[in-house]
Amino acid sequence: MLPKGRVLIEPNQTIEHVYFPESGVASVVALNSDHRPVEIAIAGWEGLVGPSVILGVDCTPHQSFFQMEGTGYRIATPHLIQVLEASRTLHDLLLRYIHVLTIQTAATAMSNGDSILSERLARWLLMCHDRVDGDELALTHEFLSLMLAVRRPGVTEAIHLLEGTGIIKARRANVTILDRERLEETAGDSYGVPEAEYERLIPNPDRSDGSLSRRGRSAVE
Repeated sequence: MLPKGRVLIEPNQTIEHVYFPESGVASVVALNSDHRPVEIAIAGWEGLVGPSVILGVDCTPHQSFFQMEGTGYRIATPHLIQVLEASRTLHDLLLRYIHVLTIQTAATAMSNGDSILSERLARWLLMCHDRVDGDELALTHEFLSLMLAVRRPGVTEAIHLLEGTGIIKARRANVTILDRERLEETAGDSYGVPEAEYERLIPNPDRSDGSLSRRGRSAVE
């Protein structure tokens, strides 16, 4: 079990384990001089936590922690390195995932620079929705404000905007997705590029189209 708030990787410390979540969502955050976190990437069942190890790097300036509780597996870094040396196929697959992760990070930077807050919030909710079962997300306004690097009143206003149009329902520490299609319309161009790249590069034997996004997954479930 990986509980909410469990720190997996500390900044500038040796990465001892790489984690492969089966459920839940992990955040990768950059910390400013005041140790205020700003989310730069997320990972769930589709990926891993600790990609620096795949690139031959033993630490990172970023912190990784579980934002929504879940389950998963971990492997000691030396053991994973041995496995990668023995399997070019696995190594290449994980490198493709890291490529997708860099696309996701770039999309986050673009969204932060070009999208209004309601679009950024819609994108973030969609990304979390892609990685959990069901339509309920255990999220607080305070946590959302940290992850989106905005003041809490701004997040509250954006949530009320989406809730007022019937796209989501917000309760204390919980957001329920009511209308996925309209949420995607709200996110606009800020959502979809990393998801499409994942589907292009990483086969998924459990889903005939390899989809990461719920839009693609719903066609085969």
